[in-house]
Amino acid sequence: MLKHGILGLLSYGSMTGYDITRTFKDSLSYFWNAQTSQIYRELQTLKANGWATDETVNQTGKPDKKVFTITESGRKELNKWLTDDTAEFRMRSPMLMKIFFRGERSLDENIEYFRKLYDDCINFALLMKNSPPNVEGYKNRVDDPSKSIYWGMTVEFGAMYAQMYMKWVENCMKKLEELKNENTVD
Repeated sequence: MLKHGILGLLSYGSMTGYDITRTFKDSLSYFWNAQTSQIYRELQTLKANGWATDETVNQTGKPDKKVFTITESGRKELNKWLTDDTAEFRMRSPMLMKIFFRGERSLDENIEYFRKLYDDCINFALLMKNSPPNVEGYKNRVDDPSKSIYWGMTVEFGAMYAQMYMKWVENCMKKLEELKNENTVD
């Protein structure tokens, strides 16, 4: 999936690995995690598959940089991936797997866990609230600004997801506090 995300970014124009990483963090990272090392590794895979090329640009007083460009074969791969209209709503969440088994931890530890989770929700919600300027900034960099409507849709999803997530965490904390109070009364 990461390779297709990078191909998607390159479809907007040629970029250095640094540019891709920065753009990824300003956009795709709201719903897909990738480390810088993973991005650079995928760039090598894209080159090996013939989906991207790179050109070394000499710079005076700075290290040379590589500029990556999507190839025609890369565009075909991106479009092939985009035409797979399998709409799947699957959930794969390490966090939920841990929560499923949190009965192995003490009630106080679990309450603290959910408090930290709530703080993470607040931070994510703030991030989503501050995202629209990123969408507008990138809108001006691409050949077809109307594509940014789809970026906005993902930001909107993130904002709504953050609100649902916070409500769910609040509900979980309430249940744990009630359980703690019941145990204290006995």
